Amino acid sequence: MMSSILEIIGTLLPLVLMGIISVFVVVRMKKKAAQGALGRKKTKEAQTMLDSLIPLGMIAGVTVSIFIGVFFPGFFLSNIGFGAGIGLLGGYIAYEMYSRKGES
Repeated sequence: MMSSILEIIGTLLPLVLMGIISVFVVVRMKKKAAQGALGRKKTKEAQTMLDSLIPLGMIAGVTVSIFIGVFFPGFFLSNIGFGAGIGLLGGYIAYEMYSRKGES
């Protein structure tokens, strides 16, 4: 009985954690869009870089998780989910930092 509960928790934990991160990022970006406070850059290249930071963070997170999955194969599928979620959060943090760069 106890082992099946731990197995269920172990299966649902990545889903819950990445869901929380995803909802946090989406709500924050939606709030910024409603306020008209999304990051804007003067040049087209800088704006394209700013807009690409979140997807690039997710790609980098998945790439790192695949490399980790090679060395720890028991956790391969959950690693991909963790990598995408952590990459989403990292991309959002980079977006916030880069959008403020140049304001001060």
